Amino acid sequence: MENPTSRWRHRLPRTRGRWAAVVAALAVLVGAGTWTATADDSAPSVHRQDQMLKMNGVSVDTSYFTSGGTGRRPAVLIGHGFGGSKNDVRAQAEKLAADGYAVMTWSARGFGRTTGEITLNAPDGEVKDVSGLIDWLAGRPEVELDAKGDPRVGVTGASYGGAVSLLAAGYDRRVDAVAPVISYWNLADALFPDGVFKKLWAGIFVSSGGGCQRFQKELCEMYERVAVSGKPDAAARALLTERSPEAVADRIDVPTLILQGQSDSLFPLGQADAMAEAVKANGAPVSVDWISGGHDGGDDEGDRVEGRVGDWFDRYLKKDKGADTGPGFRVTRTGGVDSTDGAALKRGASSETYPGLTSGGRKIPLTGARQQPGTGGGQDATTGGNGGRDATTRGGQEPPATGGGGSGRKAPDGLTQTFRNPAGAAPPSVSALPGIGGGLSQLSSLGVGLSLDFPGQYASFESAPLERSVHVTGSPTVTVDVKADHGDAVLFGKVYDVSPDGKQQVLPSQLVAPYRVTPAEQGKPVELTLPAVDHEVDAGHRLRLVLSATDLAYASPAEPATYTVTLDGALTVPTAPGVKTAAATLPWWTWGLPAAAVVIAAALLLTARRRTATPAPDPALSGVPLQITGLSKKYAKSTDRYAVRDLGFRVEKGQVLGLLGPNGAGKTTTLRMLMGLITPDAGEIRVFGHAIRPGAPVLSRVGSFVEGAGFLPHLSGRSNLELYWQATGRPAEDAHIDEALEIAGLGDALARAVRTYSQGMRQRLAIAQAMLGMPDLLILDEPTNGLDPPQIREMRDVMIRYAAGGRTVIVSSHLLSEVEQSCTHLVVMDRGQLVQAGPVAEITGSGDMLLVTTDAEVTEALVDKAAALPGIGSAVRTEDGHGLLVRLDGATAAQLVAELVRLDVPVTGVGPHRRLEDAFLTLISQGSA
Repeated sequence: MENPTSRWRHRLPRTRGRWAAVVAALAVLVGAGTWTATADDSAPSVHRQDQMLKMNGVSVDTSYFTSGGTGRRPAVLIGHGFGGSKNDVRAQAEKLAADGYAVMTWSARGFGRTTGEITLNAPDGEVKDVSGLIDWLAGRPEVELDAKGDPRVGVTGASYGGAVSLLAAGYDRRVDAVAPVISYWNLADALFPDGVFKKLWAGIFVSSGGGCQRFQKELCEMYERVAVSGKPDAAARALLTERSPEAVADRIDVPTLILQGQSDSLFPLGQADAMAEAVKANGAPVSVDWISGGHDGGDDEGDRVEGRVGDWFDRYLKKDKGADTGPGFRVTRTGGVDSTDGAALKRGASSETYPGLTSGGRKIPLTGARQQPGTGGGQDATTGGNGGRDATTRGGQEPPATGGGGSGRKAPDGLTQTFRNPAGAAPPSVSALPGIGGGLSQLSSLGVGLSLDFPGQYASFESAPLERSVHVTGSPTVTVDVKADHGDAVLFGKVYDVSPDGKQQVLPSQLVAPYRVTPAEQGKPVELTLPAVDHEVDAGHRLRLVLSATDLAYASPAEPATYTVTLDGALTVPTAPGVKTAAATLPWWTWGLPAAAVVIAAALLLTARRRTATPAPDPALSGVPLQITGLSKKYAKSTDRYAVRDLGFRVEKGQVLGLLGPNGAGKTTTLRMLMGLITPDAGEIRVFGHAIRPGAPVLSRVGSFVEGAGFLPHLSGRSNLELYWQATGRPAEDAHIDEALEIAGLGDALARAVRTYSQGMRQRLAIAQAMLGMPDLLILDEPTNGLDPPQIREMRDVMIRYAAGGRTVIVSSHLLSEVEQSCTHLVVMDRGQLVQAGPVAEITGSGDMLLVTTDAEVTEALVDKAAALPGIGSAVRTEDGHGLLVRLDGATAAQLVAELVRLDVPVTGVGPHRRLEDAFLTLISQGSA
């Protein structure tokens, strides 16, 4: 099993000092330590001293890094993540040392070669060890001192190491600056939020620490007690709180850079909010940065994160007033998709001050969710209906009026709903699968909803379609009245982003918030704080509030109970209006188009007299959109290296053809020859029977989108299209602007200035421009480049709608999953040559395959049970034995998850088995053989 912080125990290379260290083959013994050196041509040599330091009854395994020079320098301590060791932060230490710091790393108690029990950063344990390391630094001649025995020192680290940096600042006045990364403020609140046991994460903590026996006895006893009862007690909370930074909140008054993960169900953004408010109240400089990744996976932004940490220490340890410490608040937002690898592109949004989690609250009214068949969120997940069965009540009385997730009965407004906590709290709802790198949180960032809520086990309330988009930045809140027929009511709150057609719901970062409502709190208004997120909800989408009785990651009461929830007011959504997304760089076309026009005009004049006669049309191909025969093009100044070589394929009407290949395969060269921009060395391209030459009349039947389009930002979208069509000199009635715009789906945005458009809207406007005149053949080169996942889905629909009218689309893309879903046929190229062509189904194989990964080895008996489930075509075990390849035959992914949960399968991840990716890689590898 992956450790909770393993992805944060890799290198975090600094942007300013990115150099390739070469470990020298030198090692000399100095006392009890070992020295090594690293060097290259662009950075000073870095020396490392490894030694065991005896302190506080344990032996601490340390490494000390310094670079050349005789002057004194500040020191930095770097802690590692839980389950790791000092080796995990070595690369970061070497780079900071090369940048002029004296750097010390160490393995915490119970990890690496350090002895002792794990005490979870106890004041007299790991925290006292840090003070011992500071004592050691104070005696080093190269370390800068603020006073005798007081070195200038900063502390950083991720997760467990981040918490010890805050604790060190609270307990040792010699710490001068800290930079915790994806860390916690109160471990009790993290593992027992609102008195609900976060059982899966707690179990992962214990297992990644080597088992309960590796922990301090009182910690092990506490964990076993809570794990058995399923409910944390006051003693358990007190034990973890006293080992948390919050215990010394009033003493942490040093400059603090807080970097917290958005994809993090272990230490969510609320933990960073609490630490920021506390340190700020003490009068110290604070900066908050919400990074893309977290304990649940995603992009750790290593380069940028380490750059900020280094700049922070430059300012507050080196006292470099010119160091840019960045804005008071920054959040990473998705700005599109990289066409080379399909990875999400990131853009920063920022404000001068940290806005907190409730800034700019906007009230959005909710009503009972509509009754309709369940969709992407699981069985009846969008409505929670249970097929009309009445909720069970005591005494044989009629249940209260319900809606959404209850019995199917509801009050006229749907604001009162009744649902059940099932016996044994099973089957549970599914949100995040903790600790699984690249898990469901990443799927949600791609616009895929795989959360699961079981019918009859939750209440659901929904907004009307939003008239304008809303960017949620912070924690939504809502007031409800909760009643249980006995005991505590344990609920799990979440807010879904629901598509206009209701077929897709996305749970941002797969986060839920647990609540324990005691009998004393029941029957009166209670404000619930929902998970803090940064998520944009598009216009036309709806927000859906779900309060579930169960969640896979948490412990719910085993005894069955009936809950009644009444909505008491609107959903308040924070919008943080002061946070502004960074402006995009100046589009190339603002300067490139005029220059390109001059170049093209000159080229046309120079080549006009050298054009060869155009071959006569071929009547037999008059109905064929494209036929390529023997096409070849060599690289410039090369006699034997081809960009395209002997390429041939044919495209028919109504097809959406995907042109695939790795970088350098010749795709773009082929498209440019097809559009008449460059001339082939050999071979022929026929479009509807006409040979393609620069300026060929048949090109009027071809529309193209290559590397974006230039628009005048002050004009509306419609005006831009009209101006473009006028420039072609063709009759206005031939433009079919309205038809193109209907397919592109821009709606009312057409009347707005283009400068107000999002990247996705600009991309769709560019596609609409390519569709003007409704060309019979539409060529799109990387049409999803720069789009976020929801916009990619919309672009997919645009292509399918366009081809549905009998026209033909050729699309070149690196996003294999999108090609698989939108294209009917494929052409695969490698190194300029055709590898394979044909229908998608022939190349990828038919069927709907899912890959299910599990925490334990899958038995043959379980394989047989899975294969026998309704709607499942087949199930086979993966090669490593820790997963299933399941072919769906009528069942949905959500139904499969539900059945596996019922079979007690320890599911750790579910996703599509990327058949096209496998086929593509196989074809390319064969072509390279």
